[in-house]
Amino acid sequence: MSAPVLTLLYVPADRPERVAKALDSAADVVLVDLEDAVAPARKDEARANAVRLLSGPLARRVQVRINHASTPWHAADLATLAGLPVEVGARIPKVESPAEIHELAAALPGRDLHPLIESALGVERALEIATASPQVASIGLGEADLRSDLGVTDEAGLAWARSRVVVAARAARLVPPVMSAYTNVRDLDGLAASCRAGRALGFRGRTAIHPAQLDTIRAAFLPSEQEVSRAREVLSRLDDATAAGVGAIALTDGTFLDVAMLEQARTVLALAGERPDVTA
Repeated sequence: MSAPVLTLLYVPADRPERVAKALDSAADVVLVDLEDAVAPARKDEARANAVRLLSGPLARRVQVRINHASTPWHAADLATLAGLPVEVGARIPKVESPAEIHELAAALPGRDLHPLIESALGVERALEIATASPQVASIGLGEADLRSDLGVTDEAGLAWARSRVVVAARAARLVPPVMSAYTNVRDLDGLAASCRAGRALGFRGRTAIHPAQLDTIRAAFLPSEQEVSRAREVLSRLDDATAAGVGAIALTDGTFLDVAMLEQARTVLALAGERPDVTA
């Protein structure tokens, strides 16, 4: 069972020393950025650094965020990514249509694609984007651009878009989406609270823009001891009931089990690093 992805660390490709540190960090995935974090004058340097640092065998999961097809750097980014090991995923910004995914899948065969939805049109087409190719491994929100596109200034204005992406990912049988970055790197209490709110909506994990955010993100998305204990009880009760030929199953607090609770219990134990072997 592969470890769940809970922390994804962005690092600008024009800062090779930071990329090297990120590759040695505790992040589950390193996101090497050729897009927003890199100034136009340094795009060539960033691509050269990506080739130099990512061409050999990689001991960790890595994605490269490329520039959008509407920019003058897109073709060179694609060529760079195509020359990297196929295990390096493509993080694709500002996706608004399945046609964009079709083109990228053809240009990057066999490579995982991770489209980001950052506009109203992208949100409306979330399921189409998520199911556009078997190479789509996840979808996510780019909330800074989405806020601008929607004219939203309050968290409540993003609630529907967030839930829409969670639902689209599930409907497409993809992993749950990770949350967009929390931009105040000093506000770890705010980050933790935001992560808990996102977890309640169905997100799992979050992108970070500084290594100091990683532990807070991981702690927020890992199940508590109480959640793990309850999950163990759920699956143990199922085992006992199956052995006894009993159809109706209740926990010690009187709650009757249903399919949703069983699936949730398996997810909790998987996140806790335990193998939920019970089948139902």
